[in-house]
Amino acid sequence: MTAEAEEIWAILRELAQSQKETDRKFKELGKQIGGLGQKFGSFTEGLALPSMTKILRDQFHMEVISPSVRVSKNGLDAEIDVLAYANSTINEAYVVEVKSHLREEGISQLKEIMDNFRLFFPEHKDKKIYGIIAAVDISEALKKRVLDAGFYVARIQDETFSLDTPQDFKAKAF
Repeated sequence: MTAEAEEIWAILRELAQSQKETDRKFKELGKQIGGLGQKFGSFTEGLALPSMTKILRDQFHMEVISPSVRVSKNGLDAEIDVLAYANSTINEAYVVEVKSHLREEGISQLKEIMDNFRLFFPEHKDKKIYGIIAAVDISEALKKRVLDAGFYVARIQDETFSLDTPQDFKAKAF
């Protein structure tokens, strides 16, 4: 091999090593960004909990309010930001999905939870189940999509979440 060819091979090996290091750094950066997003989501859920607890107790008369419920059954997993229910004359449950910035996937995520709710919680099989999306930032177009899906909308104003649904709104019972 000529000296020139050896030099080219050395440069190629150095480039390959440099690419591996760059890939490693990008992977680490992705983990850090993911962790930051998760922390921000937890912050938003914590911010929403006091307001949503008040709404669920005062407006819907829920007796049990549980934040951050995780469930696994039959190979399916779900994570519910807030689950509330009552076992008295009000035989209902509410699933609250909290988002800092609502995207279309958030609506789909709540629909999937609602569709599988009785599989995850057979003890609530006789209850009417309702969904609420609580979002810090939600466009009017997405708000309409949430309402069209039959879910309540809660928005933040002055550091407090409140329901933002029309007076004549009828939520879909699942």
